[in-house]
Order: sequence, then C-alpha cells, then structure tokens
Amino acid sequence: MKKTFAVDKSFDNARIDRWIRHNFKKIPQGLIEKNLRIGKIKINKKKVKSSHKVKHNDIIEIFNLEFKDNVTTKKTIKFEPSKDVIKSNENLIIDNNDDFIVVNKEAGISVQGGTKSKKNLIDIFAKSEIFENTRPYTVHRLDKDTSGVFLIAKKRSSAQLLTSLFRLRKVHKTYLAICHGEISKDKGSIEGDLIRYENGKKIIEKAKTFFKVLDKNSISTLVEMKPITGRKHQLRKQLLELGNPIFGDNKYFLTNNLKSINKNLMLHSYQLKFIINDSKYKYTALLPNYFKSLLKTKRLKFKDF
Repeated sequence: MKKTFAVDKSFDNARIDRWIRHNFKKIPQGLIEKNLRIGKIKINKKKVKSSHKVKHNDIIEIFNLEFKDNVTTKKTIKFEPSKDVIKSNENLIIDNNDDFIVVNKEAGISVQGGTKSKKNLIDIFAKSEIFENTRPYTVHRLDKDTSGVFLIAKKRSSAQLLTSLFRLRKVHKTYLAICHGEISKDKGSIEGDLIRYENGKKIIEKAKTFFKVLDKNSISTLVEMKPITGRKHQLRKQLLELGNPIFGDNKYFLTNNLKSINKNLMLHSYQLKFIINDSKYKYTALLPNYFKSLLKTKRLKFKDF
C-alpha cells in the first residue's frame, strides 16, 4: 500500500526527516533513516538521504510502512482554549507583523503542551484568528513561571531565521530579577559550569551571564541580567550559586529562605533586541503587578516604575 503526500509551502527547504517527524510525530531517527535507505520513503520517485531538503510541491511516497517501534512514547495532550482565554492572550501582544508576534507572557503558563493537559501559548494561538492561515512556531524558550517578552513565528521561514539568530547569540536578552540578600558587586559576569541531569545522565554545560545591580539594600537586590549562553534555568541557578536566590523560586533556594513567601517567581524577561536585514527590533515588556508590588515592599527603585 502506497501513501502520497505533497509538501506544502511552510516546509519548503526543510529536511525530509524533519518533515516526517512533524507529520508522523515521534518517530525514531534510526527508523526514518532505515526506511529512506531501503526505498520505502521516496521523493519524486527517488531515494534520498535524511539530510535531503524538500521543496514546495515535492511528492513524497511512503510504501507499505507503519511507523511503529519498540520505543513507548507518551502522548502529548492538546489544550483546548476557550474564546475568553484566546482573547486575553491576544490582548498581551506587543507587536504583530507578517513574520511573528511578540507577547508579554504571563507567569504560570507554559510555552508548549506536554504529557499532561495544560494551558500553553502554542495551543492557544493555534486557535487564534491571527494564525488562521498558518500555525505558531516556537523559536526560543521561556520557563513556565517566568514572565515577559516572548516571540512566536508565523511561518516556517521566519521560524528558521529567528531560531538561527537565537542559536548564534544575535538576540540580546535582558532579564530583571528580585533576589534575596545584597549582591556585593555592582556589576560583573557570572561564569562557570552548570550541571543538569537528563534521563539519569549527568550533563555539564558552560554558562555565562553579565549582570548589573540596579538597586539594593541589606535584604534584597534588583538585578539586571544579560545571559550570553542559554542553559536551562541558567539565571536561577547562577543567582543561587551567588547566594542570592530569586524570590518565589521553589526549586533553587537556600534552606534559610522562606521559599513559599512569594507565590510568583520574580524573574521577568524585560527586553529583546535583534537585527534583521538592517532593521532594528527592540521589544520591552511591562512589569507584572506582583513584581511592582514586591519592588515597593522591598523599597527597591526601578527607572520604568
């Protein structure tokens, strides 16, 4: 039995293995390569390698093939947003152009869905009229509990460009954090190895962040952070290592801190800057009310508040 597919415009110049994974979900790379090699998957009646890039309107033929493997994968459940949820998130849009939207993301909402049914931006905007003739593409990460500037691409070509800019560190990111205690230095860099575990395997990654203290007192500090690398939970881990964990962080905290004193993580993606085709883009996200409230409580000053 043969199944035939035409490549749509959004996948022009994409690798064939990526097209397969998108259309057939979590397929092991080894299984894809095996079936390309033996000719059970062909493009325009020709055998190709997994690195081959498809073009708009290419014909992909799949012969007598069911993508099954011994690997058990967890099913991702899509979040079905109500009209009110869609509208409330549309109201958070800072910019909306032909290539992407910029959102002042609220804390407590994930960027993408997972193995549990949960509220996330991609499923929400997939139902928005803004993406009526396309679909939302993620181009970078932002933790569920972190608020602030977040980009979502409108088409595959824009997603590829923006993803490249982030990967090449050509997107300049500025975060604001309210920390426990007084950071001794007024500015500098935090460099070193960060450790994380993935499927039981220890992974060590180098991380670097420039920081500048905006205001401080004996009990708290408002700090501006500009990460150079983009490691998971990088800023939260680095501030903990300094001995100044972020207020509201229930994962990276010192034992003498009351971790539940704040319901919200006081980490905000404040600004993104980048250049595309000599055009400069700069986006700033207003501070959430809970962030402003803690600044006031801790008697910390910020120029935009």
